[in-house]
Amino acid sequence: MASTRTARRPSPDAHDSIAAGGVVYRDGPLGIEVVVAGRDRDGTWVFPKGQPDPGESIEETALREVREESGLDVRALKPLGAVEYWFAASGERVHKLVHFFLMEPTGGDLSLHDHEYDEVRWVSVSEARRMLSFDTYREVLDRAIAAIAA
Repeated sequence: MASTRTARRPSPDAHDSIAAGGVVYRDGPLGIEVVVAGRDRDGTWVFPKGQPDPGESIEETALREVREESGLDVRALKPLGAVEYWFAASGERVHKLVHFFLMEPTGGDLSLHDHEYDEVRWVSVSEARRMLSFDTYREVLDRAIAAIAA
């Protein structure tokens, strides 16, 4: 079956943006749990991610952003691939490519998360699937669960 998506030519008011983040997981009392981060102002729930600093690799970006946004020290276990989407900001169209990694905590505490999110918490996989605000993040969750099971 052919895809209904069509390639879009970048317009003069569009630009690309790259980010990296992670799905942090642990074996909880009721099974696998993952870290999600939420904002009160818009009710958005996502996995921690952010943009690279100059000279930083994608994996280094993912490790730093997850540490800052979750308060956890983490170790990357394997890449989960990337997702892409378009959004509008300040009158510009932005094409975002976000690389994700499967991660495990090695220390830290969720209470140490930065100000970007109002709340960061461990949730079950089923709760994460319900809470995540975007289908692309549910796809990443599915990739993470498959990688854990492999």
